[in-house]
Amino acid sequence: MYAPLNYEQINTLAAQYHPSSVNAYNNKTFVFWERALFQRALSIMKIDLPADWTGGIRDLFYYCLFTLGFVIVFDHRDYGKTFQPGGLSGYDWYYRPTKAIVTNPAIPGSLEMTIGKECGILKLTPDYRGIRDITEYYAEKLSTLDNAINMSLINNKFAFILGAKNKAAGEALKKVLDLINEGNPAVVYDRKIMDDANSKDSPFQTWDQGNLKERYLTTDQLADFRTILHNFDTEIGIPTLPIEKKERMITSEAGALEADATSRSKVWIETFNSSAKEVNELFDLNIRATLTFKSSEGGDKDVSETELDRTL
Repeated sequence: MYAPLNYEQINTLAAQYHPSSVNAYNNKTFVFWERALFQRALSIMKIDLPADWTGGIRDLFYYCLFTLGFVIVFDHRDYGKTFQPGGLSGYDWYYRPTKAIVTNPAIPGSLEMTIGKECGILKLTPDYRGIRDITEYYAEKLSTLDNAINMSLINNKFAFILGAKNKAAGEALKKVLDLINEGNPAVVYDRKIMDDANSKDSPFQTWDQGNLKERYLTTDQLADFRTILHNFDTEIGIPTLPIEKKERMITSEAGALEADATSRSKVWIETFNSSAKEVNELFDLNIRATLTFKSSEGGDKDVSETELDRTL
């Protein structure tokens, strides 16, 4: 998540990163992937909100809920039944917050309200935290691998390095390579650039880089890239087929795969709906969240990949 830090604060945070020469957070690819994964995570649930909480208001609601982990719902004399990000304070017998504080440039001062009487809390997670730690965790890995893929794409463009004995040989080699890259089936060069055969010297040398296919190349990196995205989807509750797919699997295996992929999202749904029940009773609303996909049901039977894809 973006934080406006000064130079001294950035250096302090960078010094805590090991190795210190690597900083996967302070670059554009991390910002890109953190934003992309955050928007990807928003797709896991659909929330029924009041009719006037649409457009930009709805966008703010989702942003606050998934970033901060909660929003404060209350009835304002000027804005009606509304919500805002804010702070929590106090403890009751079960260590739940008792007070909510809201500040906004549109209102003078701040509002301090009693939770359960003057306001309610809609929360996504049991610990009042958002999911930005999850998106940042995987965005760091994708950002680091993204850079490696870019390097591979560049390094894969050449297969050998040549060293010419003199300028004439060097210019001839450049021309030969140009003709080859143009697609000519045969290339003819002047034998005058060759040394006297009796000298047993070559006009140029080649640098053997070994077998390129034995290296960690782009195809392997792209496979790891898909694995990281798959792990993120499984983490937040987007059902996906396993990376190493089997031709057929029984529905109990498919169910286990679904349980793994939806365990965390189900906790979020239950937590949100539990808090929404209290808010609905307090302000006569009908807020509710549902997952954006259907759960599978049935006994043990063979399921093909196509059927599994439909099921999940």
